[in-house]
Amino acid sequence: MSLVYAGVLSHAPGITGRADLVKNTEKRDEFYAALDKQRQEIEDSGAEALIVIAAEHFANFFMNNMPAYCIGIGNRYEGPIEDPAWLKIDKTDVPGSPDLATRLTKEVMKTVDTAYAEEWKFDHGIMIPLNFLTPRYDMPIIPVNINCQGPPLTPLNRAWEFGAALRRACDSVPEKVALVGTGGISHWPATPDSGKINEPWDREFLDSLMNQDKEALLRYTDEETYNEAGQGGFEIRTYIAAAAAAKGKGELQFYTGELPIFAVGCTVAKFSISG
Repeated sequence: MSLVYAGVLSHAPGITGRADLVKNTEKRDEFYAALDKQRQEIEDSGAEALIVIAAEHFANFFMNNMPAYCIGIGNRYEGPIEDPAWLKIDKTDVPGSPDLATRLTKEVMKTVDTAYAEEWKFDHGIMIPLNFLTPRYDMPIIPVNINCQGPPLTPLNRAWEFGAALRRACDSVPEKVALVGTGGISHWPATPDSGKINEPWDREFLDSLMNQDKEALLRYTDEETYNEAGQGGFEIRTYIAAAAAAKGKGELQFYTGELPIFAVGCTVAKFSISG
């Protein structure tokens, strides 16, 4: 099999942009150490490319053109689209893998309709993970977007099927591919509730995710998620897709709701590759 690593991690602008404002520096550094361990595990897997399943934040797609899914097949990408001084990540070019990405896209299309893009400006949803997982920007990246912003949102069972299609696509190519899903769990970005985190909800979701409890994962409704986890909670789609791709159970390597300045439940986890 060609999928050699699968995991999930949180993204939020504060993770890099407000690092110097953290009061609980011990917990912050523990989070950063878990992200560095994830970087090392990806490197140790021998991965030749990294798929990043993210939630795009109206940087490239808006309500006049909002694909349910999109895969990047470009040669290079730019990021971050945000102010580098705000995000504290310098603007850079990120290498793509157009031939591999095109082959993966063609395979995914056999069961799931997806858009594709040769041009893509990365926002914090991708640049935060890359800042920690490929800090030298020397690994080819295949960006993947699931619409988690503009209703109507793709149903959770379709996000699962999309992840399964990505797994089938990875197994159809000779290259070794790593995959991460990145998003928030509970968070209320750009609202008066920014900084609020529903830790019990997060932990219940993560327990189902780590145990590959498909029935429980697909039982969430958007109404429940919005009420309990904020509009940022819609990004559970990226986690669900990653779990579907991995097939094996997960290991929660880090979680905390004790970094409200980051305005997200901070998570790092990996899955075993099964089937």
